[in-house]
Amino acid sequence: MELQGKIKMIDETKTFGNNGFRKRELVVTTDEQYPQHIMVEFVQDKCDLLNNFGIGQEVKVSINLRGREWVNPQGETKYFNSIQGWRIEAVQASADAGNIPPMDTFEPANNLREEDHDDLPF
Repeated sequence: MELQGKIKMIDETKTFGNNGFRKRELVVTTDEQYPQHIMVEFVQDKCDLLNNFGIGQEVKVSINLRGREWVNPQGETKYFNSIQGWRIEAVQASADAGNIPPMDTFEPANNLREEDHDDLPF
């Protein structure tokens, strides 16, 4: 699966436990009608993938959904989900969008007459 948007936050790498488990969190804000702030975690050697990225940068993140089951001391079963990133790449702006000149470089059409025929259906 993939997630695309702008980087809102990149956390520092955190180390847990005696085994040195490493985790780093990234928040990506999607570009849609109702933007979502999606937290993605990178673990172990994947933490280093975030070193070359910064806040505000447009990225595409390859993710896996992870689910866990846990039984608490009272015997109740709980379920947890996480989103794990395994690849991140910068999204380049479309080359075509940069080639369109600004509107003020076009001359206005002043020679239009209502009696001129056109074949537009509306």
